[in-house]
Amino acid sequence: MSERRACHLVNQPRGTQRYQPTQRDDEDALTRAVIELASQYGRYGYRRITALLQRVGWRVGKDRIERIWRREGLKVPQKQKPRGRLWLNDGSCVRLRPERANHVWSYDFVSTFTHDGRTVRMLNLIDEYTRECLAIRPRRRLNSRNVIEVLADAMVQRGIPEHIRSDNGPEFVAKNLRKWLQNTGAKTLYIEPGSPWENGYCESFNSKLRDEFLNGEIFYSLKEVQVLAERWRIHYNTVRPHSSLGYKPPAPAAQLAEANAGHGKVESKERLPLFHAPDCGYRTNSITALH
Repeated sequence: MSERRACHLVNQPRGTQRYQPTQRDDEDALTRAVIELASQYGRYGYRRITALLQRVGWRVGKDRIERIWRREGLKVPQKQKPRGRLWLNDGSCVRLRPERANHVWSYDFVSTFTHDGRTVRMLNLIDEYTRECLAIRPRRRLNSRNVIEVLADAMVQRGIPEHIRSDNGPEFVAKNLRKWLQNTGAKTLYIEPGSPWENGYCESFNSKLRDEFLNGEIFYSLKEVQVLAERWRIHYNTVRPHSSLGYKPPAPAAQLAEANAGHGKVESKERLPLFHAPDCGYRTNSITALH
């Protein structure tokens, strides 16, 4: 039977029968780059991996990365189910929406443990509009006085916010904290008891902190928690692609380096070649914080 007759019987174009798949010259190098980044950032999906590759010089789209991702059997995170928003009877939204930087800050506590079973509490402070993490303060114990210290440091560097959102924990409703905030001019926004979703920006940040950092570490001392938490905060602000910001990080590295005087420095020189970059990073230095 001829090729023409066979293709006609199965209703298949002859062009597809003769098609020979081609492989791009950079396919192997790109595949190695994707696998390397997926191994380094195990909780990132192919979209964030695409953003990291584009930042170091790869001219690729998310569709090509997704094909490599699936071909190599890498994990594709499941999509979250959409949630309805909270609305009042008059149709207005419950939460105050941030409209500019320093409009609404929010803070909350996250707990973890050192290897001896002792608790470490972290106070996380973020700007809801820019998504930037302004502070992560780990300590064995945190009270309202420690909260004031963290807020004061952030306000000296970034200015005074118009509103600060939090839950109704005893550290956040303490009289001395509320009086201090009133003197600064910042207004408090307390969510309804038992409604953590009303503090959604901070809750989302807390889940990323736990999923990408805390769950993968064993801490042997409080100092280790402090050092690694600050390193992760810098990575979150300057490197990690944020989906709601068009897969860009919340803060430029230069800006964060100035703001972090006394709290560690962002590395300005790369120590190792970036093997996931097309030129191995020797001419690309925009993503040195990956190492």
